[in-house]
Amino acid sequence: METTVQLTGRLAPRENWSADRCSIRRALAVAGNTSALLILREAFYGTSRFDDFAARVGISEPVAAARLRDLVEHGLLARLPYREPGQRTRLGYRLTRKGAELLPVLVALMQWGDNWLAPGGPPVVLRHHGCGEPVRAELRCAAGHQPAAGELDLTAGPGASERGA
Repeated sequence: METTVQLTGRLAPRENWSADRCSIRRALAVAGNTSALLILREAFYGTSRFDDFAARVGISEPVAAARLRDLVEHGLLARLPYREPGQRTRLGYRLTRKGAELLPVLVALMQWGDNWLAPGGPPVVLRHHGCGEPVRAELRCAAGHQPAAGELDLTAGPGASERGA
């Protein structure tokens, strides 16, 4: 029998909070579709060329163009010119700092998929180059503790709606 989990720590009254200010909603609006996340995965793996993104993600060129344009508009990728000998100058794509900060999100998604959707085991394993040990995403407070869901308090932050502030 599976156990259920929810935030059971102290919760601030939610009826005064505005859902349109939710950071999860805002993040999903920028990078929340499958092709955008897979393009970001490929950028982390070192892909930089348009044709390679389309092929490795398994999407059409028009979809790849739209997703890359969106990711550039939102500042997650930057266009950079490159030129191969004897060829014309083309634009490649590189992660920006803003895009690179999504790595823990992608690692967490990969980890969840490995745990729940990969019965034969993970198809790839991320390892720390320095020591060779596997890398995992984990939740920690600023003091270094690993809190369980029931040990988290949900409180209004400075960006909460004016109704709930």
